[in-house]
Amino acid sequence: MTDPASGSYEPYDLAVIGAGSAGIAGAVTASGLGLTVALLDASPQIGGQFYRHPAPALGAVRPEALHHDWSAFSDLRRRLAASEVTHLAGHHVWSVMKEADGSWAVHAVTGADGTDERPARVRARAVLLATGAYERQLPFPGWTLPGVVGAGGAQAMLKSGLVLPGRRIVVAGSGPLLLAVASSLAAAGARVPAVVEASGYLRYTRSPRALVTNPRKAAEALVHGAALLRHRVRLRPRSAVTEVHGTDRVEAVTVTRLDRDWRPVRGTGRRITCDALAVGHGLAPQIELATTLGCATRPLADGTVALALDGLQETSVRGLWAAGETGGVGGAELALTEGELAGIAAAARLLGRRTGDGRVRALQRRRDRMRAFADVMAAAHAPGPGWPDWLADDTEVCRCEEVTAGRVREAVTDLGARDARTVKLLTRAGMGWCQGRMCGTAVARLAARDRAAETTCERRPFAVPVPLSALAALGEPPETEH
Repeated sequence: MTDPASGSYEPYDLAVIGAGSAGIAGAVTASGLGLTVALLDASPQIGGQFYRHPAPALGAVRPEALHHDWSAFSDLRRRLAASEVTHLAGHHVWSVMKEADGSWAVHAVTGADGTDERPARVRARAVLLATGAYERQLPFPGWTLPGVVGAGGAQAMLKSGLVLPGRRIVVAGSGPLLLAVASSLAAAGARVPAVVEASGYLRYTRSPRALVTNPRKAAEALVHGAALLRHRVRLRPRSAVTEVHGTDRVEAVTVTRLDRDWRPVRGTGRRITCDALAVGHGLAPQIELATTLGCATRPLADGTVALALDGLQETSVRGLWAAGETGGVGGAELALTEGELAGIAAAARLLGRRTGDGRVRALQRRRDRMRAFADVMAAAHAPGPGWPDWLADDTEVCRCEEVTAGRVREAVTDLGARDARTVKLLTRAGMGWCQGRMCGTAVARLAARDRAAETTCERRPFAVPVPLSALAALGEPPETEH
């Protein structure tokens, strides 16, 4: 189905974007029901962020030792290999557009090394978005020093490269990912003096039904907790790293107690020696492809924005489904369930017949149970309104454009900015290579006059950076639909 010269592919029934748990589950399910399916992913290997694993060239003997529930991924990998799904690895999707005939055009760039990037286009009757999430960062003094990495980034280094960001690593931020990161780093030989959690864990007890109906989540927490005890890792709740110390790289961090609103409690700062800091404040759904098409969104309790989906995982745009973290961060098991449900729904629509009503209802019950827990998790680790008090005026908020918190505050107080977009125009915050993915949360919060303004999301014509040669190869400028 490929024209190598043009990078264009013959129409498929379904194009699935993202080869993590949700994408693979959706692809193999739809293929098994009779659809022709293309599975596109930027990575050369399947698995997404959760099941990221070393390249074969590294010769890892037991990659499963770094993962939780590896058997689920092994089953997905086996089903994909046995299916007729066309796996298009190394495809960086930058846009999805509706064609005049009602089909979808998925535009991508192939080539991961940046030296041989070529445009590619996949046409399909329907699309399933399984693009996952990216790590949310809240800035603080010193966060730009070498040795400060994302919590998920540290785990990715270990899973894919079998390397550690340091030998003595503090893990900090907020969210259940911190426990998994700390336990895996400690198991790999790192010294982890502390896990610094800005929230507490008592908010989970306010939703006993969600806890009781999701016993596997409690079991995961116990496994990670036992690992931390075994490696003598100290857990410090209601605290945050408020400053990083060092010249050429991280040498120590200051950990400060927080009040209920995440404001630092004066006089409680304690210095911890370390050579690396793995920090992250949860995950944000990656939904740029969908919002550019005008898909409806919903705010989540942690201040992020997810796609609004119906009972069968379809977005507000007909023919466009989504599964996994795009609908709200909830873990690999939930993503797998939603992917399967979306695959069934897409097949039923395109084949014009009902497909497994009993199976659909069972998947919906499972999804609703796990989605309820995901909502509790988002609320439990939502950043408090006082975290901007961590920022000195000379703290860089936008690292790409070197915009400080003081300049953002000046744009708001002196120049009249009322939202992140106006701050961007006045300061260039968010105009760099990451396009606001690293600084967007901080800029929006500093610019917001009320909490609701923090959850706004921008439409982007390009979901990822794309070379001009890829646009020129289209023949004429594309028109983005809204």
